[in-house]
Amino acid sequence: MGLDDLYQALILDHYKNRRHHGELDEPTVAVDEYNPMCGDEIHLEIRMEDGRLAGIAHRGQGCSISQASASMMSEAVCGMSAAEALGLVEHFRRVMRGDEAPDEDRLGDAIALEGVAKYPARIKCALLGWIALRDAIGRAGVDGALTAAKATGRADGHR
Repeated sequence: MGLDDLYQALILDHYKNRRHHGELDEPTVAVDEYNPMCGDEIHLEIRMEDGRLAGIAHRGQGCSISQASASMMSEAVCGMSAAEALGLVEHFRRVMRGDEAPDEDRLGDAIALEGVAKYPARIKCALLGWIALRDAIGRAGVDGALTAAKATGRADGHR
């Protein structure tokens, strides 16, 4: 099995067996993101405790890339500080845009999505859950989150 086949299998596994899928009992913030180009939808809930992502859950519908990416993202960031999670969101965004080489140690299973960068129409699919996380942390008002959102050029955190 080649690396591309392994990555495809990993994406399908996250799509069929989504990690952190569902809802939280007491979320700090819930956000909804929608990609009008393809119809992908993500509902993301986070629970912040002492500046850390103590809980994360997502649900939605859409292509395998958007849903698997949300699963991979939730698995990667659970337990991180807000600053660490925002740094990872920015790293993933830069990887998808071709501006940065992927760091497998930081991305975990999301490394399997690096090939999506070759398909501009699919980049928004892969980024949907990550953008939702950035928005959720910003709305939670965690120190540093609003600064990170402003660094993207828009107060709402979108690019």
